[in-house]
Amino acid sequence: MISSDVRALSAVSEEIGRVFASQHELRSNDFRALLLIMVADVEGAPLTAGELGNKLGFSSAAMTYLVERMIESGHIRREKDAADRRKVILRYDAHGMEVARGFFGPLGARTSGALAGLPDADLAAAHRVFGVLIDAMRVHHNELQAG
Repeated sequence: MISSDVRALSAVSEEIGRVFASQHELRSNDFRALLLIMVADVEGAPLTAGELGNKLGFSSAAMTYLVERMIESGHIRREKDAADRRKVILRYDAHGMEVARGFFGPLGARTSGALAGLPDADLAAAHRVFGVLIDAMRVHHNELQAG
């Protein structure tokens, strides 16, 4: 039952992502890149272009093209890593954040409203469930990539 729910959540999330990409003249890989940049940043492990390229399965040249296009469109920027000044990480740029907030803000409000009536204990349990599911999926993904 939970696996089915996760697949449904993933499917509708992907559909919403396609609408966002279409409305903002982004390619599907552009949206995937933006999502990966955001997830990594929220988790405290921002990505370099090379790391993003590995996640997307892109060659260095293809990754350079994508990053340059996304910088030119104002969605992302390069930034020196505060912990290692030799390292350059990718971050959302102001325009990219504005566009994302404008599109996903109503979804955030709708989600918050939907969750508002649930007890804190239920939300904490759901958070733990999602955490172990994400961990399991990441382990599986890593094993698939390892061959």
